[in-house]
Amino acid sequence: MALSIWEALAVFAAGIGAGTINTIVGSGTLITFPVLLATGLPPITANVSNTLGLVTGNISGALGYRRELRGQRRRIIRFGITALIGGLAGAILLLALPSKAFDAIVPALIAIALVLVVLQPRLAKALARRRERNGTEAGGDGGIALFVGLLLSSMYGGYFGAAQGVLYLSLMGLLLRDDLQRINGIKNILAVVVNGVAALFFLFVADFDWTAVVLIAVGSAIGGQIGAKVGRRLPPTALRGVIVAVGIVAIVQLLLD
Repeated sequence: MALSIWEALAVFAAGIGAGTINTIVGSGTLITFPVLLATGLPPITANVSNTLGLVTGNISGALGYRRELRGQRRRIIRFGITALIGGLAGAILLLALPSKAFDAIVPALIAIALVLVVLQPRLAKALARRRERNGTEAGGDGGIALFVGLLLSSMYGGYFGAAQGVLYLSLMGLLLRDDLQRINGIKNILAVVVNGVAALFFLFVADFDWTAVVLIAVGSAIGGQIGAKVGRRLPPTALRGVIVAVGIVAIVQLLLD
């Protein structure tokens, strides 16, 4: 479909915002997805176009966090294989389920994602206090619990992806004994794997809008570099406020449609 100049600028700006937020915490889809819907794209076409476009932003963010990835090759391989399997399964489910099912599921997924975005800091603090009381620490490799959690989160990421990064950070923050910035670096790698495998699958079997893909791809690549530079300084509360506001708009628009 042909986008007006203002629609194209909005999609490009959304791509920058999504790339920035995805690198810092995740949930960038909550910015790009409603903007794509506002241009008139059907929900599934918008979702597929969004997935394709955000791959460059994921790669950009992962490169920006390459310093934190040093010494984590074993984790990258193990977690990456899990993310690949889950991401492909989620992408298949997106196209296997009827379009009406997607229309009904997405508002609920966004609502759940927003709850996670809002509650994640409190949950992390509560879990840390619980470990302190029990005299326990997060596991070195996370064990089977982390494997299952990453697999399910990656399936969700291949299907839709909003707040996927928040899920990853919550799981690994709970089950790994490591610095949060290093965990965030792993999160960005997993996002590359999930979005990459889903995008490769969609290229051959799904409808998408090339104009939207290119605009988001360029914008998110820029945003990925911005996110890597400011991620350690930007107040997380401000980011969560933007994510929640955009997510509410998305839910309202989907319900009205």
